[in-house]
Amino acid sequence: MKAIIQRVTQASVTVGEETISSIGQGLCVLVGIGRYDSTKELEYMARKILNIRLFDGEDGKRWNKSVIDKQLEVLCVSQFTLSAVLKGNKPDFHEAMGPDTSEKAYQEFLQIMRKSYNPDKIKDGKFGAYMQVHIQNDGPVTIPLESPDNLVEQKKKKTAFVAPSVQSLSIAAPEQGDNSGS
Repeated sequence: MKAIIQRVTQASVTVGEETISSIGQGLCVLVGIGRYDSTKELEYMARKILNIRLFDGEDGKRWNKSVIDKQLEVLCVSQFTLSAVLKGNKPDFHEAMGPDTSEKAYQEFLQIMRKSYNPDKIKDGKFGAYMQVHIQNDGPVTIPLESPDNLVEQKKKKTAFVAPSVQSLSIAAPEQGDNSGS
């Protein structure tokens, strides 16, 4: 799973001429769900997004407070293009979760965010719609985030695919009395 976290003074999403959601100061988060992502990745990302310290404290200390600490809003926007892999100059989206399951996963992610914080402070765009995202970046501060569990899982899958001969290797069990394996 991938996210682009942007500290904003305000952000909004429109579809056509209709404003779907808007927030004041807080975070605008572009969310890309990968084909192998599970609830574990969704929970990790929600926890990181809500707790990342991108705001100054009341005492002036920089990078000291999260949206939860400051009671700010979060605008989440589903964006499958974050999973793009370039094939020459053309983006390929095979790493993104398919349309048959991605909306359910995205809604689950939003529910995790709402249960972990104030549900009224978590806003989102319109899943699957052609949206205009208006962001007034604050700083600017933009942080890319990837779930490490997803990266490990994908590497394992890719390794198994790229080097299938490794799977056919047999490993001899140590003979009785041989303590070299312990």
